[in-house]
Amino acid sequence: MAAANAPITMKEALTLPSIGINPQFITFTNVTMESDKFICVRETSPQNSVVIIDMNMPMQPLRRPITADSALMNPVSKILALKAQLPGTTQDHLQIFNIEMKAKMKSHQMPEQVVFWKWISPKMLGMVTQTSVYHWSIEGDSEPVKMFDRTANLTNNQIINYKCDPSEKWLVLIGIAPGSPERPQLVKGNMQLFSVDQQRSQALEAHAASFASLKVPGNENPSILISFATKSSNAGQVTSKLHVIELGAQPGKPSFTKKQADLFFPPDFADDFPVAMQISNKYGLIYVITKLGLLFVYDLETATAVYRNRISPDPIFLTSEASSVGGFYAVNRRGQVLLATVNEATIVPFVSGQLNNLELAVNLAKRGNLPGAENLVVQRFQELFAQTKYKEAAELAAESPQGILRTPDTVAKFQSVPVQAGQTPPLLQYFGTLLTKGKLNAFESLELSRLVVIQNKKNLLENWLAEDKLECSEELGDLVKTVDNDLALKIYIKARATPKVVAAFAERREFDKILIYSKQVGYSPDYLFLLQTILRTDPQGAVNFALMMSQMEGGCPVDYNTITDLFLQRNLIREATAFLLDVLKPNLPEHAHLQTKVLEINLVTFPNVADAILANGMFSHYDRPRIAQLCEKAGLYVRALQHYSELPDIKRVIVNTHAIEPQSLVEFFGTLSKDWALECMKDLLLVNLRGNLQIIVQVAKEYCEQLGVEACIKLFEQFKSYEGLYFFLGSYLSSSEDPDIHFKYIEAAAKTGQIKEVERVTRESNFYDAEKTKNFLMEAKLPDARPLINVCDRFGFVPDLTHYLYTNNMLRYIEGYVQKVNPGNAPQVVGQLLDDECPEDFIKGLILSVRSLLPVEPLVDECEKRNRLRLLTQFLEHLVSEGSQDVHVHNALGKIIIDSNNNPEHFLTTNPYYDSRVVGKYCEKRDPTLAVVAYRRGQCDEELINVTSKNSLFKLQARYVVERMDGDLWEKVLNPENEYRRQLIDQVVSTALPESKSPEQVSAAVKAFMTADLPHELIELLEKIVLQNSAFSGNFNLQNLLILTAIKADPSRVMDYINRLDNFDGPAVGEVAVEAQLYEEAFAIFKKFNLNVQAVDVLLDNIQSIPRAVEFAYRVEEDAVWSQVAKAQLKEGLVSDAIESFIRADDATQFLDVIRASEDTECFHDLVKYLLMVRNKIKEPKVDSELIYAYAKIDRLSDIEEFILMPNVANLHNVGDRLFDEALYEAAKIIYAFISNWAKLAVTLVRLQQFQGAVDAARKANSAKTWKEVCFACVDAEEFRLAQICGLNIIVQVDDLEEVSEYYQNRGCFNELISLMESGLGLERAHMGIFTELGVLYARYRHEKLMEHIKLFSTRLNIPKLIRACDEQQHWKELTYLYIQYDEFDNAATTVMNHSPDAWDHMQFKDIAVKVANVELYYKAVHFYLEEHPDLINDVLNVLALRVDHTRVVDIMRKAGQLPLVKPYMVAVQSNNVSAVNEALNEIYVEEEDYDRLRESIDLHDNFDQIGLAQKIEKHELLEMRRVAAYIYKKAGRWKQSIALSKKDKVYKDAMETASQSGDRELAEELLVYFIEQGKKECFASCLFVCYDLIRPDVALELAWLNNMIDFAFPYLLQFIREYTGKVDELIKDKIEAIKESKAKENEEQDIVKQQNMYAQLLPLALPAPPGMGGGFAPPPPMGGMGMPPMPPFGMPPMGSY
Repeated sequence: MAAANAPITMKEALTLPSIGINPQFITFTNVTMESDKFICVRETSPQNSVVIIDMNMPMQPLRRPITADSALMNPVSKILALKAQLPGTTQDHLQIFNIEMKAKMKSHQMPEQVVFWKWISPKMLGMVTQTSVYHWSIEGDSEPVKMFDRTANLTNNQIINYKCDPSEKWLVLIGIAPGSPERPQLVKGNMQLFSVDQQRSQALEAHAASFASLKVPGNENPSILISFATKSSNAGQVTSKLHVIELGAQPGKPSFTKKQADLFFPPDFADDFPVAMQISNKYGLIYVITKLGLLFVYDLETATAVYRNRISPDPIFLTSEASSVGGFYAVNRRGQVLLATVNEATIVPFVSGQLNNLELAVNLAKRGNLPGAENLVVQRFQELFAQTKYKEAAELAAESPQGILRTPDTVAKFQSVPVQAGQTPPLLQYFGTLLTKGKLNAFESLELSRLVVIQNKKNLLENWLAEDKLECSEELGDLVKTVDNDLALKIYIKARATPKVVAAFAERREFDKILIYSKQVGYSPDYLFLLQTILRTDPQGAVNFALMMSQMEGGCPVDYNTITDLFLQRNLIREATAFLLDVLKPNLPEHAHLQTKVLEINLVTFPNVADAILANGMFSHYDRPRIAQLCEKAGLYVRALQHYSELPDIKRVIVNTHAIEPQSLVEFFGTLSKDWALECMKDLLLVNLRGNLQIIVQVAKEYCEQLGVEACIKLFEQFKSYEGLYFFLGSYLSSSEDPDIHFKYIEAAAKTGQIKEVERVTRESNFYDAEKTKNFLMEAKLPDARPLINVCDRFGFVPDLTHYLYTNNMLRYIEGYVQKVNPGNAPQVVGQLLDDECPEDFIKGLILSVRSLLPVEPLVDECEKRNRLRLLTQFLEHLVSEGSQDVHVHNALGKIIIDSNNNPEHFLTTNPYYDSRVVGKYCEKRDPTLAVVAYRRGQCDEELINVTSKNSLFKLQARYVVERMDGDLWEKVLNPENEYRRQLIDQVVSTALPESKSPEQVSAAVKAFMTADLPHELIELLEKIVLQNSAFSGNFNLQNLLILTAIKADPSRVMDYINRLDNFDGPAVGEVAVEAQLYEEAFAIFKKFNLNVQAVDVLLDNIQSIPRAVEFAYRVEEDAVWSQVAKAQLKEGLVSDAIESFIRADDATQFLDVIRASEDTECFHDLVKYLLMVRNKIKEPKVDSELIYAYAKIDRLSDIEEFILMPNVANLHNVGDRLFDEALYEAAKIIYAFISNWAKLAVTLVRLQQFQGAVDAARKANSAKTWKEVCFACVDAEEFRLAQICGLNIIVQVDDLEEVSEYYQNRGCFNELISLMESGLGLERAHMGIFTELGVLYARYRHEKLMEHIKLFSTRLNIPKLIRACDEQQHWKELTYLYIQYDEFDNAATTVMNHSPDAWDHMQFKDIAVKVANVELYYKAVHFYLEEHPDLINDVLNVLALRVDHTRVVDIMRKAGQLPLVKPYMVAVQSNNVSAVNEALNEIYVEEEDYDRLRESIDLHDNFDQIGLAQKIEKHELLEMRRVAAYIYKKAGRWKQSIALSKKDKVYKDAMETASQSGDRELAEELLVYFIEQGKKECFASCLFVCYDLIRPDVALELAWLNNMIDFAFPYLLQFIREYTGKVDELIKDKIEAIKESKAKENEEQDIVKQQNMYAQLLPLALPAPPGMGGGFAPPPPMGGMGMPPMPPFGMPPMGSY
């Protein structure tokens, strides 16, 4: 079936590889598609990432670096769900992210692994674990909720789908499992259906399932259906079914009848099974998709099969519903994303034609509003109508596809049915059915409303309009207006009847709505007239209306000036102002006149309004000079200043400060230039200095940056206004850092008496010139000295301040400064007072008044510099008596005691508070021993060393260093650069250490000597201490130190020390001796301490004497020693000796090294003995394995057999492989036979040339690899019978077939290979590859069998592969047949034409030709037949007639000069009226002089060059041909040429007929004249008859009378008179009938008026109609006398008709 006519259309929406998805990730576990909006792909290389593909923008995938085990996109929004297993657990961590908001929404840790999950709704995730099913909502903080447990039939199943119905009351879980043992390749499907309400499950067999809803007739509630597909095998019989059943049938309601249908799988798809099911709610179709790409389409309601086809050559593993188009998406292994949709144009014709199921076709058309069933629906409607089944007919019309029955004819048909008493009229039944189904069209709405209006049921109309059941139209509005104006207005608006809507709003005086509506619909009423009308009654409403007009798109329809004038004419100043202020908000230059206008009228009438307008600053384009003058006149001086632009004008106005608000004036100064502003400030100061000073100061403050501070200061100084300067600088001071500004402010404040401000600024400011300010204040001699104190205290002028105050007798301020302001500066004050020779009593009193607040150190420094330290004795003793621990106090006191020599040693040793360095430094020049005492007390190492070295006090220095035990101090004094080091060492050795009784002091000294690298001195010292029976002779550490020092400095003494000393660390010292390469000393130490292993290690590793080591081992007889000897022997390659030593040592730990060395030296006999010893100690697979290997190497096969029968832990598999690799096949055979490794045994037997045994072993192994190895070996050994046995077991595996074939072919065993393949055809597991490979072999080696093989097994061949083989071997006939079988008709046709001697067959080629897709092949076929089979070309062309371009075919034949050859073809296709065909046939007819066929061709087919043909044949020698030329001219409208040609050939009948058909009176009358001239009287009479309608009677009579032919014209005259008398009779008859009708109509109208008057007598008296509500909405009378033109009706201009 052609794809264009198929009911289901397939197209490739996307290929995943094309957007960068690696094919290895296109799998069920990596790709998810939850809806038709997104595809999600999880990648794991080159890095972990998730790719999100938006189906609206598939070529712009979103790739994010995310690591997860699974990723799902939400069906409707950009929400991503991720699942990842926690490392080392079986728990899954779930997360939900909002991609657009870049935020995590929820997360949860599942206690068990989730094996499958899916979005079951946009808000709910379904998760399946090994045991249960959970639902997790993405809303709120809820956790997953368990729904049900999995049933037993889903155990060990792979879950492939989980779904729920829309109400979430029914759930279905689907899994697949391996098939039954008798047919494992057929996958088994299992399904669990769970009811949420009943909390029950049902286990079923099914591969795919889906839910749907369907309305059953008679039940208003939809029924929930489940459809599921099964394919199962029972007793070898495969059953495939589709079931549709109802879930939860509603009691007492009609229910859905269970349906089922067969799923038919072709033979090639016997093991295929359904993997997905999608249901289209739009069309009511079920789509069943199988793994191998089959699509089954069924009707949901009837379970009727609709269509089946293969939609994908690759396996499909994922599908998703495409709800918007009623189809589905499918993803296959190749990465194609296929979209299946219903072909709306063909599905209904397909069902009705191909399936011959008319009822289903009609239902599909109604359900999906599809074309193709029009005739069926119309026919069914007529049948129902004829059977008076009006209700059914109404329902059919309402549901008719594409509304084909919803026409006026249908309404008229129902109207024509007579109404039966007591029954609902059929027309109302029809309308009622339409209302229940949906919305009525315009005609239906009008007709139904007509009925309702007649019955006065307005409420029904309101309800229908509210429910949008009626289609609004202007006619409907006119109808409803007779009963309800408001409802009619709504209808007019919906119907977009703009004139009617505007008229209605005008009637209601809702003018604002007119603007809104007109803007919405783009209508333009007369706005000026509307504005005038509103202005008369509602000025404010007029303003609003004008503003609304101004805001219209495209600008205001009425000029602003015109609107303003309308307001001003009625003196509506405020309204005009309000309008202009609103419309002039944009402040455009073109509105300058209007801006000036609105300001003028308000400055004259309402100055305060004008001031407010100017204050808003909304205008900038008005006439500023004009407005300035008006402002000055109105007293708005600020506004005048703002608008004047000349300095004289500004000066004139600005002096009116009494009427100007100061703040406004200040703001105005901000608009002036610097020079103008200064000029105006001068004028103000000249006019009134005191009155305007405050304003000037404010201006200077506000605009000091613009005017310049210097200029402002200069201005105030010019007028000597220190007060102004003080106020101005006071505001500027906080932001200025100019020292001069700060100084001037201090100066101004001082001169204006602002002493407090001077004090504050001098205290707080950091920017004034301190020196300058100090001098100014000293010169000013203010009564208050605090400003000067601030300056001097802050800037370090304390001596100057003290001198100033002392000389000016301001002692009170000195005391105040020291006591309250800054006691810290008291030392400077005291120093200056001492310099000024102030009395000591005042100074002492000043010091004592401050006491503890006084800083002692600087005070002492000041007094010490002036040698007046004793002055402080009383002060210091007072501080000590108060308990002061201040170091400076005690330092000073100590200095005084030292100077007075008042027992200083006592002070230095007992006082804990003085600073040792300070006092010690003070003592150095006075008494060095006192300095040592002070330094020793404070541990001042450096100072003590310096003073003792300087004064040669080395004994004191040595004692101090020994007592200190400080490593850094030792390092310093023992430094080689110390010139006194030798003196110190002598004192340490001779005095300090002998005196010491502390081991720590001795140890520290020894360590210091070692650190200073004085080994000889250290040895001398230690010998004296250790060897001379001192208190430290037996000291463990000192003995170690002595030996170690000797090792380092004097190795010759080491052996003596070893022999003499016993209390030292033997192991450690021995290791040090080894490191110092004193190996004999080390051996002696280890031997002395019985460390035999270390001793033998010295012999082996350092002395390297294995004989001495062996001798030592024999002497001590220790296993560890023998073990060390054995290792050394093994290392030296003495394998046999080493093995013997290991056995003596009973050491099995080095078996790996022994095995390796034995194998390298081939010492397998010794190795056997060693391994037997090792086996007794440890159970190690390596040992047993190597023992077997050693047995094999020394050919002790019987021992191998005996050993493997015993308990052992040998790795027999590895041993066997090792023996095999080293060609020890006999031993390997024993191992493989024992462990039943038949595969290896088979290969081993092959190596031993035991082929029969190898085949038997291969049969037991049943491995493809083993079969191949044995087979190939048998082939090489020419054991073809055995090779065939093996080959049959190989070729059933598709992957190995080609390898076997190549192996045989490479060795030239073609016949044996063919025999093998032929035998394989009968195998139960024979597959496509065997049939294909045999075909390839036939093509290569046995051509005669190829065609038979192809025809027998065409369905089981891999045709593309065989096609390549046939092409290579040039078997063209077979190649053509294969192309046909594979539907490659283009290639088939090409092959036939290129290799016609072998491949061409006429009937076959015709069948091929009609199926090719490449149009060019049609024309190639034409050339082919033209060259090789011209006698059959018409037959081929007739077959291709519907497909070829006839023009092109004709061109081909014309170029070949063979047009007559295809004449039958052209005759057959001439009905298409193709120009080239017509012209070609006409040429042939002219050449054949076949004028009858030529005329027939011209009559029936007019698409050719008519004039060219006529010109070609008008001079033909045959008369009939010339007649044809005249006929052509006549058809072409060239009447004169046709007539001339007919007259020339004297064919007068043709000439008369041509003249008659031309309709040209002149031509007809010329022909009459011609006949008279030729004397053809009979022709003259005939022409009058033929051209009767063209010839004028007077011309005919005149010619007849002049040429004496009245008799021949008489029949014409009779006919003419009869015609005209008949016309007159008809006119008289029509006139009489019209008069009768007019009278009857008048009588009828009179009767109606009489009847109305009779009813009117029964009615109550009616009120008079209000104006404008008379009949027909008559317009109001014109409004004269107001200068306005008359208004059209409803305020609208006259409207033209549409």
